[in-house]
Amino acid sequence: MKAILNSGQIEQILKDLTGRIISETPRELDIAVIGIRSRGEILAQRLSSRLSQQLGKDVPHGTLDITLYRDDLNSPQGTSQPQVRTTEIGFDIDDKIIVLVDDVLYTGRSTRAAMDALMDLGRPRAIKLAVLVDRVGRELPIQADYAGYKSDAAPGKLVQVFLSESDGKEEVVIE
Repeated sequence: MKAILNSGQIEQILKDLTGRIISETPRELDIAVIGIRSRGEILAQRLSSRLSQQLGKDVPHGTLDITLYRDDLNSPQGTSQPQVRTTEIGFDIDDKIIVLVDDVLYTGRSTRAAMDALMDLGRPRAIKLAVLVDRVGRELPIQADYAGYKSDAAPGKLVQVFLSESDGKEEVVIE
């Protein structure tokens, strides 16, 4: 196991992502942050708080469960029943710029599922993707608009994000 990001580096990445989102989003447009369960939801809460503070206005955040939108849901290789949890978005996404947040972008399949789920909820003005770690190995033509760290982790390796709210520690490792 090799640590690639520590808590200080994660904090700096969130600060940098916040600055980039603010600089690239016109102030007159409504923005909201939606995290993909489960670590994307934690990162979304952190980004929303930072954006609200720096913009001086409320930037709502929500949580998106993509379980039923995954393309591997009925895979014959699957051995367990997926756990469907709730989507918690307490605001209208229509005509907002949605910053979709995930911890790691790898194949692009989770992002595709998340976009499908979002489109079933409304019609945002735009969807921008923000990820903590962007790694090589895309299977779909999807890219992050805001990426914190680029990893060249080899296929077969796992990039694991640990966040204090869910894991009691703060780091990113390659296993």
